[in-house]
Amino acid sequence: MTLPQDLSAAPVSDRNPLRLPDPPATLIREADDIFDRAAIGAAIVSACAEASDDRALRSDVVRILLAARKAGNAVIAEGFIEKPLAAREMTRSYTWLTDCLVLSAHYIATQAVHKLANPTDSEKLALFGVGGYGRGEMAPFSDVDLLFLTPYKITAWAESVIETMLYILWDLRLKVGHSSRTVKDCIRLGAEDFTIRTALLENRFLGGYAPLAKDLNTRLEKDLFKGTEKEFVEAKLEERDARHIKQGQRYMVEPNVKEGKGGLRDMQSLYWIAKYVYHVGRARDLVQKGVFHEDEYDRFTRAENFLWAVRGHMHLIAGRPVEQLTFDLQVEVAERMGYEDREGRRGVEHFMQEYFLHATATGDMTRILLTKLEADHAKSEPLLERIFKRRRKIKDEYEVINNRLAIQDDAAFLSDKLNLLRIFEEALRTGMLIHPDAMRLITANLDMIDDDMRNTREAQRIFLDLLLKHGNPERALRRMNELGVLSAFIPEFEPIVAMMQFNMYHSYTVDEHTIQVIANLDQIEHGELEDELPISSEIIRSGINRKALMVALLLHDIGKGRDIDHSILGAQIARKVAPRLGLSKPECKTVEWLVRYHLLMSDTAQKRDIADPRTVRDFAKAVGNIDRLNLLTVLTVCDIRGVGPDVWNNWKAVLIRALYRQTKVVLEDGMEALSREHRGTEAKKLLRKQLKDWSKPELKAETSRHYPPYWQGLHVTAHVVFARLLKDIGDDEIRIDLHPDTDRDATRVCFAMADHPGIFSRMCGALALVGANIVDARTFTSKDGYATAAFWIQDSDGKPYEASRLKRLEQMIHKTLKGEVIAAEAMKSRDVIKKRERAFRVPTTITFDNEGSEIYTIIEVDTRDRPGLLFDLTRTLANNNVYIASAVIATYGEQVVDTFYVKDMFGLKFYSASKQNALEKKLREAIEKGAERAVS
Repeated sequence: MTLPQDLSAAPVSDRNPLRLPDPPATLIREADDIFDRAAIGAAIVSACAEASDDRALRSDVVRILLAARKAGNAVIAEGFIEKPLAAREMTRSYTWLTDCLVLSAHYIATQAVHKLANPTDSEKLALFGVGGYGRGEMAPFSDVDLLFLTPYKITAWAESVIETMLYILWDLRLKVGHSSRTVKDCIRLGAEDFTIRTALLENRFLGGYAPLAKDLNTRLEKDLFKGTEKEFVEAKLEERDARHIKQGQRYMVEPNVKEGKGGLRDMQSLYWIAKYVYHVGRARDLVQKGVFHEDEYDRFTRAENFLWAVRGHMHLIAGRPVEQLTFDLQVEVAERMGYEDREGRRGVEHFMQEYFLHATATGDMTRILLTKLEADHAKSEPLLERIFKRRRKIKDEYEVINNRLAIQDDAAFLSDKLNLLRIFEEALRTGMLIHPDAMRLITANLDMIDDDMRNTREAQRIFLDLLLKHGNPERALRRMNELGVLSAFIPEFEPIVAMMQFNMYHSYTVDEHTIQVIANLDQIEHGELEDELPISSEIIRSGINRKALMVALLLHDIGKGRDIDHSILGAQIARKVAPRLGLSKPECKTVEWLVRYHLLMSDTAQKRDIADPRTVRDFAKAVGNIDRLNLLTVLTVCDIRGVGPDVWNNWKAVLIRALYRQTKVVLEDGMEALSREHRGTEAKKLLRKQLKDWSKPELKAETSRHYPPYWQGLHVTAHVVFARLLKDIGDDEIRIDLHPDTDRDATRVCFAMADHPGIFSRMCGALALVGANIVDARTFTSKDGYATAAFWIQDSDGKPYEASRLKRLEQMIHKTLKGEVIAAEAMKSRDVIKKRERAFRVPTTITFDNEGSEIYTIIEVDTRDRPGLLFDLTRTLANNNVYIASAVIATYGEQVVDTFYVKDMFGLKFYSASKQNALEKKLREAIEKGAERAVS
């Protein structure tokens, strides 16, 4: 954030005939390699002498400068690739190259095309760079923002100069933003608009009439800036808050490097505020002003350099100005910056972890600056303090400074190691924010948190009370995490701080996800999610071991990032950490089990057919008792909700609730309560109640035409629909019923038609062609030869189809099933993986399970998702005489797990290893061919 020197004072010489600016001290390559002022200047002077008219001159000059710009850009890009972390050299090089181009155009306009021998006072013109260009920070495709300043109303001569300059710059393919104003205009417009005021704050004189530049800055300071510090600071903070709301308050996995939280715009906002209030030209001057410590400033400059390096590489890779660090760009930027795969993690994951650590540094610096501003009365007191205006009673060792909890005596505070934890307890107890000076003291003394301190009962009590007693564990954990206290107290937590999970499923870093999960529990405990999470709310009310649950939530992902299953490693870590936090032996065993099996309920509900009694029986056996079931249910719900803003939905809620209720019945009443016979009898009884208008023969025919799995696999509402679809159906008829299932956030599609091989695959193809995302599917064959299939589908936004779209949807499905559209051919144009998703590595795993169901083999296909995948898989199974009874689809971003309950053509399971291997080979071929199609 250091401004380059005034570049306008370069002398005229044979080496510099256009009086172009001297290069700054550090460039990415030699100055003459970037822009040879002597050679290019001589060529322009020669063109001025030889051109027959102004049009020819402009054409010759543009040709010379365009070649110079292309060559200069190439040299800078090559230098930056060779020195990928040299961000400051990169930004200065682009700034200096732009200065040379802009001032060359200025020379042509003022000294060749519109030269005035004796300009009057009104015909004086000064040229400034403003915004990022004025600041001297330019990425490869940054805009060039110019201010043309005149002492009085703009003259015809000045208009001509500006027009000629702009045409030259536009012909050079520069993206120029410009304004033409007087000093008086600048003062008036700056007073009305903070964006203009901010641009003026960063003005840099480039060339022209120098006294006008001095006059502008004197008047700005006297008539605009002075006395308006508070309103400027408040305006910039409002802009920042609005920007964070738009981009995401948390560190999102595809961050906007410029506008996102902790990004370059936050850094620039800090600089604008500092310059406006403290009148500094460089961020380093804030150290002399006592705002920052030297080590804080160094941390900030490292973060700034890193983010600018990232932005520069993004622009060069994309060949255009892009600010969103998308997944595909992350991989390429990481490679350019030298990150490699190691320790079981991809280079891109190491790169993004460092990105988020640097983004956090920006937030820390901003917090320190704002507190300093409060002390100097350049920022209003916090809103809550203005509303309540009450003095909280605090403990003797603390004091209140600017409405924040501060430490009275640093030496006394540090005389007891436990105070490094107690201050967070006091902050929660009083509801106060911690003063940045106290934060500085804590971070400077993290080494005091040693094994002796961790193992004291009082330290354990304080930490657990922060999680369980004071009502806002999220706030305590987030601040402890930001200051490094959490990792110091639990060293095993340190590897997951700012750790990114390189996939489309998780929206947050691992540490932020953990804090979000705990925040979800806090919301449930406060009764804020009663309607949305009735079972979890009831479990909490009924009384559970909050201590074991909270510690399990804190540790559930602590094993991530290594080349071992994170649930297994996490359980091993939990076995060491839980006793250190003061938990009893039974609580430690519970925590270890919860961490080891924290995905069990989610996987069972989303990847298995929970209508199959064996699924529920096996899950109940793994859980063992009601207490563990209750704890695991709440943990699962909090975990899924903590993945991202839109991950939890009614579909997942229905699955989790159904699994919980059925498992509870088994644990309380035994497996017999869920037997096939019992469920079949109950289902038929419910159907008879619903079809009161049917005759007894009709009811008997309907209840006897289906096999047992049909009665246990569907709700009575679906049984009613199928009964009506099948009534008097002809062999050549295809009957379809589409109905929004609001309880599951999906549209239910029921098919009834004569059964024949491959019918399930054709249904999948028909639904894929209309753009439907299949989230669950069941298919059954009746005793009299009809196929009944139920699909639950969502649109591309993961929502049920609107009622107005259902009729057209049904018509398109009919066309495909009747053969009017060949699904395999039509799918080719739609089966495409988006560019930003191609960076993910999703290995394919195919497993066969003959124990998870009494009558079916379960084939689980875990691979990359794409539009036509389910159709390819089901068609392959059909072509190999595999009968599909049901399909369960679980999607995790770019990864999908398709689970099929199948039999062979004789109604038997696939026990033979040779048959399994042959089928696996065919499925892999189908996946690979589809993948080739998707990226071609």
